[in-house]
Amino acid sequence: MGLYHSVRAVAGATGDGPIDWRAVAEAAKESTDAGDLTLSAAEQEGYTTDVRDARDRVREVGGLDFDLPATVEIQNRHHWIDANVATFERVMAPIEQQAEYIPGVARVVNTGSMAFALSFLGNNVLGQYDPLLLADNDDHALYFVRPNIRRVAGQLGVEGDRFRRWIAFHEVTHAAEFGAAPWLSEYMEETMEETIEKLSSGELDRSSLGELDTTMTAVEGYAELLMDRAFDDEYDDLRRKVDERRQGRGPVAQLVRRFLGLGMKRQQYERGKAFFDAVADARGVAAAGRVWDSPETLPTADEIETPRLWIERVDP
Repeated sequence: MGLYHSVRAVAGATGDGPIDWRAVAEAAKESTDAGDLTLSAAEQEGYTTDVRDARDRVREVGGLDFDLPATVEIQNRHHWIDANVATFERVMAPIEQQAEYIPGVARVVNTGSMAFALSFLGNNVLGQYDPLLLADNDDHALYFVRPNIRRVAGQLGVEGDRFRRWIAFHEVTHAAEFGAAPWLSEYMEETMEETIEKLSSGELDRSSLGELDTTMTAVEGYAELLMDRAFDDEYDDLRRKVDERRQGRGPVAQLVRRFLGLGMKRQQYERGKAFFDAVADARGVAAAGRVWDSPETLPTADEIETPRLWIERVDP
């Protein structure tokens, strides 16, 4: 009955805007099994220990002054959908405000598309550092989608506690970046707002899009550098199995991943990792962390491809 109720929620989309966000949340959750969130005391302690250990190791290896977000949640899939509906609604608000008249059919299509995307992501996201961009406060959050972590660990045939710890370390590296660079959230928000404002007026601002892509390449690449240096175990087997699982998906899943830009995220990992590996090999991990000093020390697109140019300009 979940699919029926999901379709009914989308078909009943109402309101004046391009997207009925209440219907998005309802439809996405109706088509997504929430998953089990029954944690034993040992598993709860495991999450706590993993996050704390990751914080301490990343501080030590990266030489970064940061702390964990005030909000660290172990979620089921419905919790994750609710949190991210709020994020998508904030990001889309400037475009929605430009819409003077939206036919009901278009609203249903937009609502259905967003619900489908959030359902797909809700079934696949393992962990998330959420800088809560465009929110009214400076709070950040760290989420772990426990049903997905357990399911994927089983599918990959890897030990569950080790897989959970790997996810924790990866997400904490993102918390380290934003915690060590208080300006980063505002910088990304301004770039996003500029891009969205021009999109809402029918203009594609390739400069802002390129700037945002370069910033995200730095964010993902630096996280990979810290993971390589901070995680207290070899994890090539985990990365290989996750990549094989991603590549082995059926054609529909592959199409959805491309539609959502997830293939681009993998490219950001790879390009960013190559940049930071080169900087760390030449000057050390602490020198690579200089990218977070200010917006001016972020690498440009050319410097991502040729790290020597960034080293010569910044002299970390």
